[in-house]
This record gives sequence, structure tokens and C-alpha cells, in this order.
Amino acid sequence: MKRRTALRVGLALVIVPAAVMAHDFRVGDLRIDHPYATPSLPGSGTGAVYFRSIRNRGREPDRLLSASTPAAARVEIHRMRMDGDVMRMRAVADLPLPARSDVRLRHGMTDGHHLMLLDLKAPLKDGDRFPITLRFERAGEHTVQVWVQTPRRAGSSHGHH
Repeated sequence: MKRRTALRVGLALVIVPAAVMAHDFRVGDLRIDHPYATPSLPGSGTGAVYFRSIRNRGREPDRLLSASTPAAARVEIHRMRMDGDVMRMRAVADLPLPARSDVRLRHGMTDGHHLMLLDLKAPLKDGDRFPITLRFERAGEHTVQVWVQTPRRAGSSHGHH
């Protein structure tokens, strides 16, 4: 029984900081859950913004049409997917948000989307925050805060550099 109690306390310690870090924004029928960016690589002029999810709770579909941020000259919506054992990434015109759906844009997904920041004004460093303005077809334009953080799994990749 003692071991189980210790495990439960350990789990609580892991879960609480994550809950404190989470932030979300409600935009009409959309819920934009935890916008985050990964630290940019040294010497790289590009960065990427992800979301735990964008939820459309409404009866009507919506689309993310574009985004902009003072942190970069341009923002593109990118789709990543595996083609055999090669990761392909391409810019797409928009991101569909079907009615009553939960679209994930997480780091490390093999089939998903993210926002690509081009010509960064300054490197993205762990702990930084910056605004990004998202333009939706139905929900309109809204600015949210992006937190720069190192993904939890980043330390566990063995020799994939």
C-alpha cells in the first residue's frame, strides 16, 4: 500500500505544474487550448507554433485562414504527414475546423498541422511569450499569447538528431 500512495503523490506532483501552465482562449464557438512554440534552433530564422487543440463546439464548420505575429515576418499554415518513412511538410491555404470537433496541432505528430514562423525577429527562447493573431473565417480575428517551451518528450529522443 505504501508504494501505491507514493506513486499517487508522484503523479499529483507531475500533473499539477502542467495544469498551472495550461492556458486557453474562448473565441465564440472556438476554444483555443494552450498555444505554444518550441525554442528555435540556434542560427535558424524559423520557428513553429502548436496548440494542444482548437475545439469547435459550434454547429457550423470554421477555418483558420491566416495568422500574423510581431515575432516573425510571415506565418504559414503547414501540414505534416509521413510519406513512407519521409516526413513531408507543405504550406496549405487554411486549416479546416469541422463542427463539434477537436483539432490537435501538437509537436511530434506524424500527421498534423502547425503554424510556421518565417524570418523570426529574434530567437525563440524557453520561457518567452509573444502574441499571435489568428484569423478565422467565421470567428473573426483574435490575438492569443504563445508560450515558448521545450516539449516534455524532447529529452527522451535517443540519437534522432
